[in-house]
Amino acid sequence: MERDIAMVITDLDGTLFDDEKRVSKEDLETLEWLGKRKIYRVIATGRNLFSVRNALPENFPIDYLIFSTGAGAINWRTGELIYAAHLNEKEVALAVETLIDAKMSFMVHDLVPDNHTFLYFDSNCGNSDFKKRIDIYRDFAMPLSLSPPNYRNASQLLAIVPENPFLLEEIRNKLGSLRVIRTTSPLDCENMWIEILPQGVSKGHTVEWLCGKLEISPTATIGTGNDYNDLDLLNFVSFPFAVSNAPEPVKKLYRNCKSNTESGFSDAVHQILAI
Repeated sequence: MERDIAMVITDLDGTLFDDEKRVSKEDLETLEWLGKRKIYRVIATGRNLFSVRNALPENFPIDYLIFSTGAGAINWRTGELIYAAHLNEKEVALAVETLIDAKMSFMVHDLVPDNHTFLYFDSNCGNSDFKKRIDIYRDFAMPLSLSPPNYRNASQLLAIVPENPFLLEEIRNKLGSLRVIRTTSPLDCENMWIEILPQGVSKGHTVEWLCGKLEISPTATIGTGNDYNDLDLLNFVSFPFAVSNAPEPVKKLYRNCKSNTESGFSDAVHQILAI
């Protein structure tokens, strides 16, 4: 029996995007089909808005975009910013002090929607992934100053380190008043990115906010994801799917669908809705 679905949410990199950062013909057709059925189509990504707009055409068939791991959201059709969260100056100072004490390299991102602009602190650890990200955003990156501080409010902080779950838990314990989310680097697919956001901000929380705005029950939602920063999203939706290319700890938690190179998004939708 076909379920009554009102919204489908998908991660982008590693889920809707294949390994070449392209969307398959089948997935595009599925998105179009959902639109004809008046089912809301939402992308929830860790990318900032600037990055998403460089990766997707303006007419891409979605209705809403949640970006920067939930720190912001726009109506994709109109471009209207409908949601934005930020850390206050005191919270930023606490996070900066904690990351410097831990000898970590990190970025402090400007407010949404301009959070592709950031300050950076290099702990001289020689992390190539950190340096690569600075190179990508060279026109929007400036060194962080401590004396005097050149930061105030921020959308988030992003630390880039080699895989280290113990360090992640240490940062979480020291920043208990903030939201600390782990994700795998989309650049080298190896390093661990630690995102520091306002408490109560994540992909899942912003999807929940959007459902409330649109008066949609969580029971009428499907979600697909591939990484640790998708956990809150997948825990919120009624029908969560992990693509088969997701890490094993993530795949064990949810129903599985095909990989991002096999139109896994469409496979997840097909498992719930008859197309």
